[in-house]
Amino acid sequence: MLPQLSPSVLKTERSSCFPQISPSLSRDGDIVIGSFLPLHSEEVSNVGGAELFQSHPDRNCRNYKLMHKNYQQVLALVFAVEEINRHPNLLPNISSLGFYLYNAYHSDARTLESSLRWLSGQGQLVPNYSCSGQDKSVAVIGGATSALSVQMGTLLELYKFPQISYGPFDSILSNKAHFPSVFQVAQRDSSLLHGIVRLIAYFEWTWIGLVTTDDMRGEQFLWDIRGHMVKHGICLAYTEKLPVSERRHTESHDMFMPRIIQSSVRVIIIHGDTDSLMILRYSQPLFYFLWKVWITTSHWDITMRPNWDDGYSFHGALSFSQMTKEIPGFKHFLRTVNPAKYPEDIVLKEFWCSAFKDQEKLKNQKEHECSPNASLETLPLRFFDMTMSSLSYTIYNAVHAVALALHEMLLVITERAPVRVGEPWVPQPWQLHPFLKNTCFNNSAGDQVFLDATGSSETDYDILKYLFFQNGTETLVKVGQFIPSAPFGQDFTISKEAIVWGSFESKTLNAVCSDSCAPGFRKTQREGEPICCFDCSPCPEGEISHQINMKHCMKCPEDEYPNKERDCCLPKAITFLDIKEPLGMTLACVALFFSVLTALILRVFVKFQNTPIVKANNWALSYTLLISLTFCFLCSLLFIGRPTEVTCLLRQTIFGVVFTVAVSSILAKTILVVLAFKVTAPGSRSKIWLQPRVSNCVVLLCSGIQVILCSIWLGISPPFADTDTHSQPSQIIIECNEGSVLGFYCVLGYIGLLALGSFTVAFLARNLPDTFNEAKFITFSMLVFCSVWVSFLPTYQSTKGKTMVIVEIFSILASSAGLLGCIFIPKCWVILLRPEGNTQECIRKKECGAQVHSNKNTESEFLHKTEEVPEK
Repeated sequence: MLPQLSPSVLKTERSSCFPQISPSLSRDGDIVIGSFLPLHSEEVSNVGGAELFQSHPDRNCRNYKLMHKNYQQVLALVFAVEEINRHPNLLPNISSLGFYLYNAYHSDARTLESSLRWLSGQGQLVPNYSCSGQDKSVAVIGGATSALSVQMGTLLELYKFPQISYGPFDSILSNKAHFPSVFQVAQRDSSLLHGIVRLIAYFEWTWIGLVTTDDMRGEQFLWDIRGHMVKHGICLAYTEKLPVSERRHTESHDMFMPRIIQSSVRVIIIHGDTDSLMILRYSQPLFYFLWKVWITTSHWDITMRPNWDDGYSFHGALSFSQMTKEIPGFKHFLRTVNPAKYPEDIVLKEFWCSAFKDQEKLKNQKEHECSPNASLETLPLRFFDMTMSSLSYTIYNAVHAVALALHEMLLVITERAPVRVGEPWVPQPWQLHPFLKNTCFNNSAGDQVFLDATGSSETDYDILKYLFFQNGTETLVKVGQFIPSAPFGQDFTISKEAIVWGSFESKTLNAVCSDSCAPGFRKTQREGEPICCFDCSPCPEGEISHQINMKHCMKCPEDEYPNKERDCCLPKAITFLDIKEPLGMTLACVALFFSVLTALILRVFVKFQNTPIVKANNWALSYTLLISLTFCFLCSLLFIGRPTEVTCLLRQTIFGVVFTVAVSSILAKTILVVLAFKVTAPGSRSKIWLQPRVSNCVVLLCSGIQVILCSIWLGISPPFADTDTHSQPSQIIIECNEGSVLGFYCVLGYIGLLALGSFTVAFLARNLPDTFNEAKFITFSMLVFCSVWVSFLPTYQSTKGKTMVIVEIFSILASSAGLLGCIFIPKCWVILLRPEGNTQECIRKKECGAQVHSNKNTESEFLHKTEEVPEK
């Protein structure tokens, strides 16, 4: 118990500019609770040192301004005390519960001063002495902020006074080793930052500014939210720290508001309490339209401001407000409050006259002159709110917590020694500690209240949208909620339709450092900058990105390809030389036409097989050549249509064999022509080489070698049906894989070798008599043949898929048509259209020389030589 002083010591010097009454309000009772509520705030200026204290150059005398909305906290205290005093079963042996109300200035010096005045009693400032006749104070309700709780708790701990802190929950104050006498009523709010990050992520904002208080609580919030933002890909563009006391602010001269406004950041989080942020509004230059969205925490009443038009600066702000139930009877109590009901409340009279614009009557102490018929319900939101705030709610719970702790203590005492009715009972403050520590109860709204949040759950939040209209009215509209205890997906809800972004934004604003990379692009990190700042680069060839802001592009599956925009994969078209398409049908028709034409020429040769021209050309070799050419034309049909395992095995081997037979027949024909003119001696044994069996052996031998080559190719690595997904980006090419490339080129090279041999022999025999002389025809046909296939090789190597097949078909048709046209068409012309030139008599007559162009050695000589050879 503090020592008491005589009444002569009660008179102390008061500063003329300090609020007139200290305490501001008191109500006597058998037991008294001290309360420190922030009713006045220092009206500071940071425009310059010379203008800092224009009215009062004395540093101890400053301008204080009433914070109207905080008066609801006073009314919550009065309502709770009256409710307890009316309760028949709560503190039944105590006549009444009283309180002393002091202003909690946001200043170290003023807070210490108010605490000492309360400890001294009767508003006197005498350290270590109590000037009241009997000390009836048992507890203190205060600490709207953590800083105030620490400042008051340090002093009150010296006297073991329990302090019930009603401000935001702070884990630092829960440390009983440092603050054994501090008890917190508020619920834990560690999930608040999760809700803020969920809101930011919902609107896809990634470039955020943060304004927080320059204290341990602000530092902890900064540390926690930064780590949580990183997990969601959100970056902090900057951090501004506000002083937590008037003194620190006036000494810093830091104009942080212009930095905030001039930055390009569109979304700003403000974390702090109302008192700290009032310094921001008092001291910084006023900006009307900031074109920014503010996200405020539940501890800042955004509607509280020094000037009516300050609301424009925060129009459109989103605020997290603690979700509370309505206390029964509180709104009715507010409707009945007026200066006439509480004439002793000087603060109420000041509030009333100021709020209802009757400040000139403030000096008049008559009771009914300040808008006596007015009601708090008619005041605008910046002056008063009929809905109980979170701080008023915790003050109400704090008063009931003290009353219940006293009641429990009284029950314990009465069990030992009954307290007489009417006998004063005032416990020592330190005796209340164990009862406060275990306090847990359900308030009149049905919510469970724990001190120090022992066993309590996380706070639930309403998400409110602040709107300020041009006529000066303002409102808070609920647009969502955040319930940490709910399952994921149901914990955070918001209604986009209920959000009005204001005249400057017709839709959700874009708060990013870099615009999102559209599908088809990938993010490229800027060196030395946060992850939210990046450039957009197109996806590489063959890759896509189908979502925004993808870090890496991805390849399409093998059966798909990227579209032009590279934002999705399209199915690849399956392609092959189909007979139904125009080119396939054309090539098939050409092949059939030439095969039919070859068959007709064969029919002509069979019909006119006894004529000199047919005989002179060795009809057996001619038949073989025509039949093989027919198959050459037909084998091109194997290259048209969808490749299968069977067609892939047959197309190259049949092509190789039939072409070898054709070229072998031409080679045999060429050799036979040369020998017929070289073997001239009668009775010469060399004539044995002119026998048909020799030419047949040439054909069989050359063809047999090709058959062996094809067999080796098929045995080692045969062709097979394959799909090519890489040659064409938008197509899947179904083709025949040659298996062994060496085998394919061996077959093709062997045909070329035979053709080159035929060309060489025919070229050497070009000067033989030209009457039906095949040497020149064979030379020209082999020249066409070799030209086609020499052109084929590089073209074949440089093409893929369908084009490669077309090239090979064209080469087959062109080379076969060249052989047919150069060797047989001139003979058919004579046989069918110049039959007079296809007779033995005409050949022997000299007058026919002009018609058949005979030379020294006529065709008759060739016929005579060939006819002398018996056909066996």
